Amino acid sequence: MSYGHTITLNLPFPDAVSKVKDAFAVQGFGTLTEIDVQATLKHKLGLDTDPYVIPGTCNPQLAHQALEIEPEIGLLLPCNVVVRRHAGTTLVHALDPQVMVQVPQRPELQPLADEATRRIRAALDSLDEEAP
Repeated sequence: MSYGHTITLNLPFPDAVSKVKDAFAVQGFGTLTEIDVQATLKHKLGLDTDPYVIPGTCNPQLAHQALEIEPEIGLLLPCNVVVRRHAGTTLVHALDPQVMVQVPQRPELQPLADEATRRIRAALDSLDEEAP
């Protein structure tokens, strides 16, 4: 089962992180958290790894509607996005909101998952169009 959408960007890592946040903001997602996995692994374990950041994004309207249907859906929120360097390129992975329907098996969440999917695809597509 695929649980995400992935694109490759030929951008420097810091630029990619910024552009990802901007693209998701255009689609109504705010960045609630940002986990710098590379810095955490260096600090906690002394490991040197490739850049890896997880912006935790959320669309407040869709999140509120989902919480009204399934209060425990918060376990699957926010919609995590991963921006990481691999083999000289920057990869962007976004969680597939369909997981939000599959895990709790609540069909009432389907329209919200479909709308979130549309918005996430639009954000990723806008980034893909900007790529050189």
